[in-house]
Amino acid sequence: MSIKPGAEVLAGGLGMEVGARQSLTKRRRPFEQFMHGALWLCGAISILTTIGIVYMLGQEALLFFRREEVRLLDFLTGWTWQPQTLQFGIWPLVNATMGASLIAMALALPLGLLIAIYLSEYAGSRARRVLKPILEVLAGIPTVVYGYFALTFVTPILRNLFGIEVVEIFNIASAGLVIGVLVLPTVTSMSEDALRAVPLALREAAVGLGATKLETSLRVVVPAALSGISAAFIVAMSRAVGETMIVAVAAGAGPRNFPGWGEALGGLKALNPFQSAETMTGHIVRISGGDISYDSLDYDSLFAIGLLLFLMTLGLNIFSRAVARRFRERYD
Repeated sequence: MSIKPGAEVLAGGLGMEVGARQSLTKRRRPFEQFMHGALWLCGAISILTTIGIVYMLGQEALLFFRREEVRLLDFLTGWTWQPQTLQFGIWPLVNATMGASLIAMALALPLGLLIAIYLSEYAGSRARRVLKPILEVLAGIPTVVYGYFALTFVTPILRNLFGIEVVEIFNIASAGLVIGVLVLPTVTSMSEDALRAVPLALREAAVGLGATKLETSLRVVVPAALSGISAAFIVAMSRAVGETMIVAVAAGAGPRNFPGWGEALGGLKALNPFQSAETMTGHIVRISGGDISYDSLDYDSLFAIGLLLFLMTLGLNIFSRAVARRFRERYD
């Protein structure tokens, strides 16, 4: 019995189709399955670690607020932190924390943005390869070194400029300036990534319309990268709020208390950055390093401060994500 040529071709095509189907079936890849499981485990560990930290802080802080000597309203609205007299107003510590952070941002934000614009728009590839690692070295210096740098280098400069009677040895200004140097790599790196993500077509269109290099950078590229730049600023702010060793060494070791809201909001003492003041993280370091007993009032107050600090940084990170979504530019 002979087979027609057309049938041979059809049989060969069917055989190729069956072979292709067999080759496209899912095969077991043990290494990829192992990596998938390992990545899932790492994500689960990070989430569980965060939940554990929040649970521990909340549990210990609840013990603090359950005490008869402490009232939540006084904690959130009081302007005197003096555990010896059972006064637990958190605002003196928050005021010093925000003061140091705002000084840091006043230095880091404009300087970091200008550096990012230079690296993204003006610097060549060789200059970028040299400058970026040098800038990122700042992020690897231990913060205790920054603290002693603020105390022994920045503070003497401020005292020579403004006077010894004006600038105290321990002050918020020197600590805030050095925190600005610390967060400078964060601002620069994230802002540069946002600027370099802007499509080249926008730059070419601006140049085609007669814009200069500076006009293109400031009026086209920066507004197009506003979402990433805003996120960089807020992340750097949260990093500055949580800084510990710089303020513990250079800012001072006692909370700056105020009698009431009127003096705290209107008095120059509340806004004077050249006086010593204790931040939230600095207070935690000082008290936790002392001889306080477990389950004491001072001990439990540290967890209340830590929980509030966590909520502040969490709020800043949520706000940064909202800002990034609000000002995000899409280029299809």
